[in-house]
Amino acid sequence: MMRNPLQLVLDFLSHPTGPAPEAKPAPSAHDVALALGHPRANRETVLEGMRVAYLFQRVRRRSIGFVVGPDGLEVRAPKWVTLKEVEMGLQERGEWVLRKWAEIQERQKNIRQIEWRDGASLDYLGAPIHLRLSPSQGHSELNMQRELKLALPLNADASQIRDAVQAWLMREARALFEMRLHHFAPLMGVQWRKLSLSNAGSRWGSARIDGAIRLNWRLIHLKSEAIDYVVVHELAHLREMNHSPAFWKVVAEVLPDHSERRKELQRENLANWA
Repeated sequence: MMRNPLQLVLDFLSHPTGPAPEAKPAPSAHDVALALGHPRANRETVLEGMRVAYLFQRVRRRSIGFVVGPDGLEVRAPKWVTLKEVEMGLQERGEWVLRKWAEIQERQKNIRQIEWRDGASLDYLGAPIHLRLSPSQGHSELNMQRELKLALPLNADASQIRDAVQAWLMREARALFEMRLHHFAPLMGVQWRKLSLSNAGSRWGSARIDGAIRLNWRLIHLKSEAIDYVVVHELAHLREMNHSPAFWKVVAEVLPDHSERRKELQRENLANWA
């Protein structure tokens, strides 16, 4: 029975030396399981015994570039690099390519596709709320039954519902973030000067030495413990613009359980809310 290609990748990463060799001929490129493909693949190789179809492009750059993303593997190389050299580079990075692809596949499993319709649910502060179209509403509002009443007609389309919900979430995020910044900053002996909402695809927050703080508005989906961790993390950078022991000491002064909170946050993914 053909095994799931992702499971083959995960098995390989768990046992990188591979199983005991068997007395059988080496598989050809088309006999092994397809580990990963690309919708615009134009070349193929075998990495660690697994077939990989990838997109190859000639570009203006100084060296070969390898990128593993949601679509698969992309390889970009300057014109003077031979295909043999590209293949050698792929073989050297085979384990890395498969590991990155396995990580992306695992993250994809956790993506929570939101259905933008009446009655749909999404997470707000770590617990589900339900969307309700309410033409008589003057503005969007969350009631005691955790229903987000949207001031939209019953025939509103998905894009209208999405825009209304995200606008409400961003207002809620800004208000909550400012409140938590005002709470923690005095405790930490720092002063923040400006809050901006971020929509970054890979960062929960950032801080500048001038006191400007950026927090990803999608944090509003998470529990308050996670939000407080990110707020404290960024405020701590106003004292230590690094991740040195001194930085973590600043964080620990107000959040002794910061390690546990950080581990919980690492289980989340910005792509979880599409």
